[in-house]
Amino acid sequence: MLAARLFGKEDLRIVEVPVPSTGEGEILVRVKAGTLCGTDLRMYRNGAAGVDEDHPLTLCHEFAGIVEDIGSGSTHLERGERVSVAPNIGCGVCDRCVSGNSHHCKKMTAFGIHMDGGFAEFVRIPKEAVNNGNVMPIAPGVSFAAAAANEAFSCVYNAFERYGVNPGDTVVIIGAGAIGLMHAKLALMSGAAKVIINDLSRTRLDECAAIEPRIITAAENLSEFVSDMTGGNGADVVVTACSVASVQQDAFVLAGLDGRVNFFGGLPKGQEFVRLDTNEIHYKQLSVTGTTKSSHAHYRRTLDLIASGLVDIEPLVTHSFGIKDAARAFDNVSGGVGLKQAVIF
Repeated sequence: MLAARLFGKEDLRIVEVPVPSTGEGEILVRVKAGTLCGTDLRMYRNGAAGVDEDHPLTLCHEFAGIVEDIGSGSTHLERGERVSVAPNIGCGVCDRCVSGNSHHCKKMTAFGIHMDGGFAEFVRIPKEAVNNGNVMPIAPGVSFAAAAANEAFSCVYNAFERYGVNPGDTVVIIGAGAIGLMHAKLALMSGAAKVIINDLSRTRLDECAAIEPRIITAAENLSEFVSDMTGGNGADVVVTACSVASVQQDAFVLAGLDGRVNFFGGLPKGQEFVRLDTNEIHYKQLSVTGTTKSSHAHYRRTLDLIASGLVDIEPLVTHSFGIKDAARAFDNVSGGVGLKQAVIF
């Protein structure tokens, strides 16, 4: 089979590798779609621990496909079943895992990061992932690309649960990528009166507005713009959907009294210490949260939102490529071209 494998920093190769075999309790998934995210790009640009010429890694932790084969032993899955795979595998026995938060397990491993992922024609799903509920059925009518992108959507939903959106709220999202637009779609679903997306790229803002015409786009003078839009009261919710330190600083200024601020985009190593005006938090009574990854419950919830038609993320996959052209997906993300990139099998 063909796979897109990382051999080191900026060394991505499309190579032929054996189809994985399945052992007891394991399944083999024939991948139909894998989508690219910022983690894949960082690993490509910077390299990854333990990955080198002698130890390559198949990238992609966002993927969906069809159950091709089932190893010996009983399983709740069936051959031919359409499935999406939550990538994070916990140990299953620690306090975090048994509380439903296996994505925060200290021994967590993940497809495309610690083991081979979805940029391949087939992926072996280990017994632990099968038993812990990582493999989830896809409802009829949900595309494989949308089911793959659900991983990112579930991470957004994790944040959404923390900051919350009430009917009539004004929500400001900084970062007009696929993640920012997912935040916007959830806010609109919840009855937000105004959803403002900010980005330096007018092209990306226009792409987001074309997909979701109800959003309000802002390219410059965001503080002034938000003040005008709220009568000087500030936003109810501010989400930093990008990895820029100055954006985290500005978020508190944009928020109004009793506002909620969510740091969704983490900062690069070496830039993680940020000067903050904590009086903005104190006198405005702001609630500040940070979120990362998603639980299996989040993953199932967002699959249901997609299946019900409440949130349509299919249009966010703006570009798709065959496995032989996977490098072009990385080029697009690097160049800020489009929103979500997919490899389709």
